[in-house]
Amino acid sequence: MKRLIYPVLLLGLAAFPALRAQASAETAASSEKGEGSLKGWEWANFVILAAGLGYLAGKRGGPFFSARSRQISKDIADAAELRKQAEERAAEVERRLAGIESCIAALREEAQNEARAAAAKAARADLKRHSAELAVDLAERLIRERMTPDAQDELVREFIRHLEDPAGPESGRN
Repeated sequence: MKRLIYPVLLLGLAAFPALRAQASAETAASSEKGEGSLKGWEWANFVILAAGLGYLAGKRGGPFFSARSRQISKDIADAAELRKQAEERAAEVERRLAGIESCIAALREEAQNEARAAAAKAARADLKRHSAELAVDLAERLIRERMTPDAQDELVREFIRHLEDPAGPESGRN
């Protein structure tokens, strides 16, 4: 049935100019009819045009709107999946941020402990240096107090004896 509609529609459209020319000739010949027969052809033309457009809309429109509907449904499903993935990523980022805060607190604590340890080590080194300076000063003072001209002479003599006999007085005692 659908195959017959298309050829009939084309035949009607092809015959329309000839029918219209005949109608206008008849209209001119019989002025008493007026525009009545021409109006009939205009309505017939409208019906044929509307039928043709309806046929094309039914034939082409159905698959077009069906495909468009499927595409829209697919796009909605894709958008829902993308939204779900974005929400999962956002939740993961929030979990990481919560973990970062505890890591930062642990790093701060570790840095403070290391700073305290370094300060203690520096204080011990400073204390050792100060103790050594005090010991050197004390030894210098004791040496100055005990160093008399006789003691200096004895030290010089002992040094000279050591230069003369490199084995020293200890080697002779054995």
